[in-house]
Amino acid sequence: MGGVLVALAYLYLSAGIHILSTWRQARSDNAAVVTMERENRLLVRQHETLSRQGTLEAEARRLGMMKKGERPYIVSGLPNN
Repeated sequence: MGGVLVALAYLYLSAGIHILSTWRQARSDNAAVVTMERENRLLVRQHETLSRQGTLEAEARRLGMMKKGERPYIVSGLPNN
């Protein structure tokens, strides 16, 4: 009789520990999902910003690029601000 009670107690404790472990893992996974969703929204906004034609042109000009057919001019001798 005592062995049966010990076996039942072991089974209940084992199941309880497994449930607790699963619950902790689920909380951890949910936190990771929230973090990834936030990062995804940020990346989508950055993609939209960088995909705009004006942004592309401004970045290209900052890198010294020109449109086809444009001629570069160098202005020198301007007073210092």
